Amino acid sequence: MTKIAPSILSADFLRLGEEVKAAEEAGADLIHIDVMDGRFVPNITIGPLVVAAAKRATNLPLDVHLMIIEPEKYIDDFARAGADYLTVHEEATVHLQRAVQQIKEAGVKAGVSINPATPVSAIEDIVADVDLVLVMSVNPGFGGQAFIPHALKKLRQLKALIKTKGVQSPPLIMVDGGITPDNARDAVEAGAEALVMGSAFYGSGDYKALVKKVRENLGE
Repeated sequence: MTKIAPSILSADFLRLGEEVKAAEEAGADLIHIDVMDGRFVPNITIGPLVVAAAKRATNLPLDVHLMIIEPEKYIDDFARAGADYLTVHEEATVHLQRAVQQIKEAGVKAGVSINPATPVSAIEDIVADVDLVLVMSVNPGFGGQAFIPHALKKLRQLKALIKTKGVQSPPLIMVDGGITPDNARDAVEAGAEALVMGSAFYGSGDYKALVKKVRENLGE
């Protein structure tokens, strides 16, 4: 079954604990946490303290997406805060394999993400070493952006790459950006196994109904 990962970037931060718990009760599978530094992306969001607070509010795995330059400096902090997945950007670190290894040594599942302009081939030599690959379907930095259709081609390419390389433990394929109930099926048919939903989820007004609609549209 496809995993649904609400992004707290679009949640009401005044009620963050309640928002996280409500996502869990609505049937979410992961809690997606966007960490932005104002350098790699034009926005600043949260740090390890908020991750630790989210950890106390839910039993769901925390999927922490590091949109930050030199993520190696902060991997251990986020691991200690309670991240279950830590995803770094291919574009944000000089030594990607080293960063992935550091995440694993911290006892956390490792992910790698690629921006819309980054080809799937850029992660060909690391795809067998990670637990998650995140395809960005918007340019990262802000919620509420429209889905970039080219991401569907990249999802198909990624799925084919994993199969061609004969990866023994295939990484979870995740897509993030502009995902709605209306385009979720297209993303899943292209290869996505996990859907990050920010404004579509927290702006829906009825989280359970939103999850139900996505599941229905996916035929699940």
